[in-house]
Amino acid sequence: MNPKESQELTTTFWRYLWSSILISISASVGTIVDGIIVGNLIGEKGVSAINLTTPLLQFMMTISLILAAGAGILLGYALGKGDNQRVRSIYTLSMGGSLLIGLLLTFVGACFADFITGILCENDELFIFTKEYLRIVLLGAPTYMLMWAISTMIGIDGSPRIASLALVIDNVVNLSLDIVFMKVFDMGIAGSSLASIVGHIVGILIMCRHFYGKKNNLQFTWEYNASEWKNIVSQGTPLAIASICLTLLLLSANHIFLKTQGENGLFIFAICMNLLQIYNLYLAGTCRTLQSLGAIQVGKQNQEGFLLILKKSVMFITVSMLVTCLLISLFPNIITQMFGSNDPYILVESNHVLRIFAISFIPFCYIYLIMIVYKLYNQHYMALFISFALSLTVIPVLWGMSHFAPKYTWYSYLIAYILEIIMIVILHKITHAKFQLTD
Repeated sequence: MNPKESQELTTTFWRYLWSSILISISASVGTIVDGIIVGNLIGEKGVSAINLTTPLLQFMMTISLILAAGAGILLGYALGKGDNQRVRSIYTLSMGGSLLIGLLLTFVGACFADFITGILCENDELFIFTKEYLRIVLLGAPTYMLMWAISTMIGIDGSPRIASLALVIDNVVNLSLDIVFMKVFDMGIAGSSLASIVGHIVGILIMCRHFYGKKNNLQFTWEYNASEWKNIVSQGTPLAIASICLTLLLLSANHIFLKTQGENGLFIFAICMNLLQIYNLYLAGTCRTLQSLGAIQVGKQNQEGFLLILKKSVMFITVSMLVTCLLISLFPNIITQMFGSNDPYILVESNHVLRIFAISFIPFCYIYLIMIVYKLYNQHYMALFISFALSLTVIPVLWGMSHFAPKYTWYSYLIAYILEIIMIVILHKITHAKFQLTD
């Protein structure tokens, strides 16, 4: 790669990265501020209820990862090769599947809200809060599915700025309507989920601008290749499995912390999961950029270009994690108070717990980034192993610590992620995995 090509790719990398980071910042900050608003307007039970519904949202994200993220990698390959027919086929299948799944979830929410809430929440005092929030989320499921799908597609097709602008406005609308619906119209926690749906609708309408631009390669076609479903599912499976395992982890952790630490412990854990959103804002942005530009370089068989993108991704995420960890470690009590609690016990406990989780999320971010790298290098077995281990390793460690060393339960995540890194290194050496670009 000559210096000019390297400079052009570097410029493209930073353009995609900052647009992706803006998307992630909008989503992560929106989630955190949403929790702060709910905590101050409704109370600690409202924050806990939203955390209890997180596995449902994670499940919806899992489906989207198969239909959108998996398709996005293939879309990058096709764009790199200039195969426009395949681009249209993949786009049609991904968008059509996202819409159908969204409508199916709407039906499920209308008919089985009580049943699903019972699975997520065993606490009678939190049940009604959880049900009110969950029911509206499911009714508006198509907006979640389409928002995730369209933002992925247009980002890879060259409009990351439109996607980032749309999602920023989405969250501004969401947070503004949070206050309006909950305080002015007295809708309670249901107002928070309704505000999210209205924000998604606004964001989708803004993203539609891409389809009227000169560079749009995304068009529906009736001549799609149904066999692409296998490829889409194959590409999205490791990411989807990681999401499924994270869903199981959230369910298990919510039950364990509620049972062993009580409502106060669950509230502190909810704050920690909100802090994960801070790490997620640059992790998701970096991974989105690595997947989009990396897939295009794979399509071009440009090894040097891929390594350049990977190097810059690792450097950016390392600096970001260290800064975040330092800030959380310096101001844990201020963070807890932002979520509406001045309880002395919670402040003392969170002062310790937040610092532990701030460190625990660092290996998590590296593990997730490594999974993306294996995926782009078509090391499917390694990617699948990491996708399973990413969360499933935490569950037995968390269970064991809560039963045999309850005093150190909060260290479960950190211990599990260290064990995962050791297992990845060992398995890599055993399988002799090679980093060589193939599509």
